[in-house]
Amino acid sequence: MTSGAKTLPLYDVAVIGGGPAGMMAAGRAAERGLSVILIEKNDSLGKKLLITGGGRSNITNAEFDLRVFLSKFKGNDKFLFSAFSQHGVQNSLDFFHAHDMPTKTEAEKRVFPISNKAQSVWNVLVAYMQSGKVTVLSNTPVGGFTAIEDASGTRIQSIRLKKNPHGLKEIRATSFILATGGTSRPETGSTGDALPWLSKLGHTVITPSLALVPVTTADAWVKRLQGVTLKDIKISLLQDGVKIMTHKGKILFTHFGISGPTILNMSRDIREQLSYGKAWISLDLLPTHDYGTLNTALQDIFKKEINKKIKNGLSSLIPSALVPVIIELSGINPDTFCHSVTREQRLALVQLLKDVRIEATGLLGTDKAIVTSGGVALPEIDWKTMRSRKVPNLHIIGDVLNIDRPSGGYSLQLCWTTGWVAGSNVGT
Repeated sequence: MTSGAKTLPLYDVAVIGGGPAGMMAAGRAAERGLSVILIEKNDSLGKKLLITGGGRSNITNAEFDLRVFLSKFKGNDKFLFSAFSQHGVQNSLDFFHAHDMPTKTEAEKRVFPISNKAQSVWNVLVAYMQSGKVTVLSNTPVGGFTAIEDASGTRIQSIRLKKNPHGLKEIRATSFILATGGTSRPETGSTGDALPWLSKLGHTVITPSLALVPVTTADAWVKRLQGVTLKDIKISLLQDGVKIMTHKGKILFTHFGISGPTILNMSRDIREQLSYGKAWISLDLLPTHDYGTLNTALQDIFKKEINKKIKNGLSSLIPSALVPVIIELSGINPDTFCHSVTREQRLALVQLLKDVRIEATGLLGTDKAIVTSGGVALPEIDWKTMRSRKVPNLHIIGDVLNIDRPSGGYSLQLCWTTGWVAGSNVGT
């Protein structure tokens, strides 16, 4: 990979943004024999990529039925189908495997590098660009586009640079790929810089809002459980006693509230309900038990552990870290012997185990968001090529598009797909 010189040629393709989508697009365009330059405002590429999946990088979701996979994108499948038909989950796995990065599939079909390191993904993408002799300019923030009007409409001539270590003021190219990301995790460079540029070019830009974000809570006991994870529980969103939605999955207790894949995927709906008033999260800790079978299970435990105190008798039913909190919430004295628990206390405990309430107070900010929703309106993109319908020599990819998606590998797969399709069609 070469660094920029004082005077740069007219490139076939200029890519703005050195995240996963931009690197994939640059590498693919260069593989086709095009001269490519990638411009990144950070001092290094892929800063957000290196923190995805807790630093392990959940590269995709191993759902190979395309229609099932796209159904997770909240009604946007009609737009995405064309792009994903060209480069889907299997294509991405084949790509990484061909570049000597073996993968493994974990719970909920989440795919990770066997190394458990996002650095492995970064290494593949950088090597891919190096093999195509992509020129990379880092420490180079972009100020916008210089565009002209001609017979075909608006066309971009060059990229204006705010600053560059080599004193360059602009980059000229025939075609351009925009991969600047959304507004989540701004410390990684995702600050929504390109959205005003796109508006000036005539694109409709939906104001970004938080999508996959941890939830803050009012309950002190939640913070005492920091680091505890509960799996395969039922999680419901309630408002005014009405159940808004229910999902089965995982919750992680944190120092600020709750997180984990299922909570992240519910966070946008939680934010919406909070705009109407107070909202609660209800946890069914034992969804495989109905009230009757759970009551029987408790009776059996109390008989078996008849001479134990209740604080020592519940760990066969729920995780031991949760026992003190559940007993506290139940109002039962933790030193009560199992044989002394009254029928009324037992039935109240059954009710509690099926409906532990947590008051949601808000969402963390963009600095903790995994992704944001918002960006360029999808009808303004030709999804066969990722080309802008407003500007013929501009392709728009990745998080700068207005696409909601769940956690679990869907965000990075969106980057691989849109990056590959843009790289395959740019300049044609």
